[in-house]
Amino acid sequence: MTLVEQREADFVAVRSSAAASEVAIEIRVLDERHDVSEDLIAVAEEVSADVIVIGLRRRSPVGKLILGSNAQRILLESPCPVLAVKPERQLQG
Repeated sequence: MTLVEQREADFVAVRSSAAASEVAIEIRVLDERHDVSEDLIAVAEEVSADVIVIGLRRRSPVGKLILGSNAQRILLESPCPVLAVKPERQLQG
């Protein structure tokens, strides 16, 4: 499956889950050339978002320092509450 096909499949799954939970959502694909956190904050302001949900990954301390800047900026500058979630923990058997 290509990256585009996977993204479309993910969108279908998210829309389905939201509809089943009676949650209104809007999905936008933004230009990847811009600052991710800036774009997300701008869209949240534009639509008067109730909440922003971001996913976090486990990283080493150095990785957190270098790669956590988008999440940190969103948490600090968002015009609305931010819910940060980490991936489901994989059980080792």
